[in-house]
Amino acid sequence: MGYWQDKVVVVTGGSCGLGRFIAEAFGKAGAKLAIIALENGDVHHVAGEMNESGIETLPICADITRQDDVDRTFAEIVRHFGKMDVLVNNAGRSMRGHVLETKPEQFQSLFDLNVLGTVRCTQVAAPHLIPTRGHIVNIGSLAAKSASRWVGAYPVTKFAVAAFSQQLRLELAPQGVHTLLVCPGPIQRDSERLYQLEGTDGIPENALKSGAGVKVGKIDPQRLAAKILYACERRKPELVVPATAKLVFAIAQLWPALGDWLVLKNT
Repeated sequence: MGYWQDKVVVVTGGSCGLGRFIAEAFGKAGAKLAIIALENGDVHHVAGEMNESGIETLPICADITRQDDVDRTFAEIVRHFGKMDVLVNNAGRSMRGHVLETKPEQFQSLFDLNVLGTVRCTQVAAPHLIPTRGHIVNIGSLAAKSASRWVGAYPVTKFAVAAFSQQLRLELAPQGVHTLLVCPGPIQRDSERLYQLEGTDGIPENALKSGAGVKVGKIDPQRLAAKILYACERRKPELVVPATAKLVFAIAQLWPALGDWLVLKNT
């Protein structure tokens, strides 16, 4: 019997993109799934496909920026499965914009989803993950380690996710809960974004591309999902893809001016 057999995995933003690939990877490894998404039709359609393929999947339509939705959602998951082993905080949005032209309201809106959505789900899920010595997987970004131009409030939110992940590691590890921060570069897409980018006016065309024009190859989401499962099994603290980006991050910490030069050169 494999490590993931009959474990219960919750994936926010699990109806499309990377979230769907992560959910499918856990399901194919033997886990039972709860996928949470904002669009009712999408989440039920994807769950139907997974159930037909033999992966037990519970679809839930919820808005993780609403505490009442989060409370209802996780109560339903525990009621349905009786336990919880993994929470994947994947739901989130990117954006574009000059930082000085990004309105405080835009910062607040993106922060509410990317950061506070992760906080809400984690706080409600944690009491159920402690008994199972479970896993919390927070999907960050290369922008969680190094900011770049023309991405508005996005790096601010992902830096916050990175800090929250470290706090969780320090506080929950003694209770047996593993926390993994995933920092990927741009992900290959087979379809358009579910939600269009905001703040694109006046932004260089190249920066409108996935990853805001960072000069790294696009990541195969299926391979990334497999790496996430492996990192969880080994209870690793972080997964940075591509791994070579870690050198840039280390240089930026030691020599910020050189780090800025490298970011400008590679974006």
